[in-house]
Amino acid sequence: MQAAHDRALASRGDATFVDVLGHTPELFEWYGEFYSRVFYGGRVPVRIKELIRLRLSTVHGCAFCNRGNRLDAVAAGLSDAQLLAIGDETATCWSPAERAALQLAAAMALTAPRGHLNPALYAELRSHFDDAQIVELGMTMAVLTGMAKFLFAYDLVEKEDYCEFGAR
Repeated sequence: MQAAHDRALASRGDATFVDVLGHTPELFEWYGEFYSRVFYGGRVPVRIKELIRLRLSTVHGCAFCNRGNRLDAVAAGLSDAQLLAIGDETATCWSPAERAALQLAAAMALTAPRGHLNPALYAELRSHFDDAQIVELGMTMAVLTGMAKFLFAYDLVEKEDYCEFGAR
């Protein structure tokens, strides 16, 4: 866990999350397994997953997440223009597949309690992803948004000024 602690400090400026998971090493291991098998593995390109992860952390207002997620998004190939347009899935800098993934992220966000994979969104996603990839995108976002709720509810992360979740 020391390596994860050091990485969190270096890229995000805080390691409270890693420190707290030190009480439950099996959950820390499970979370690492999610990242190795699903986030950085799986059927969906990592670039798309980095895009949706940054979109979700930006929408949710997690300053801790945003710092590291921006670095990871750049490493995955997102441009400065795309970083600036992360909140606008209609921006011209997005490919049709990226736009569809961003629309799904908008539906999956904590800020969209009535978000729904409706037939139109499914059809748009299906024109770029197969059903297994669509399920993987949804499960990935479910874990990310669930973790965001945990981080906010337990007050484990620094929040952006606009963040509406968790204690202040």
